[in-house]
Amino acid sequence: MTLREPASMNECVYFTNRTIGTGKVRAWVFRSMCPQCGKGLMSKPRDQKTEKIKIRAHEYVCPSCHYTISEEVYEESLAVSIQYTCPSCGHEGEIEIPFKRKKIQIFDEEETKKKTADALRFQCEHCGKTIAITKKMK
Repeated sequence: MTLREPASMNECVYFTNRTIGTGKVRAWVFRSMCPQCGKGLMSKPRDQKTEKIKIRAHEYVCPSCHYTISEEVYEESLAVSIQYTCPSCGHEGEIEIPFKRKKIQIFDEEETKKKTADALRFQCEHCGKTIAITKKMK
């Protein structure tokens, strides 16, 4: 299976390139077409005065028909494409999974306590070890 790679960041809702232990993970999510008109790519709304994208908006809007959908519903309908090198066995692989983040417990080394974080989880095709791509912590 060969995954299509993004040509620019304008095609993506989400993109990350991370090092996890000795492994590497590169993940991206392509924007989808409008479910109502099928012409425009869904994106965050733009400010009318400055024409900049409102990155903290909680909805996505079609630029051609102005159809609006909530952020949660839209992002759960997408799929994330992942290229990875497993940190435990070194296997290089590709996988596509639904773009649904799940809560996991991680150990915060700075504060020396456990915290919960949103993460995309998938398993290595070769060894079956679970790999998690956590949302960036503040």
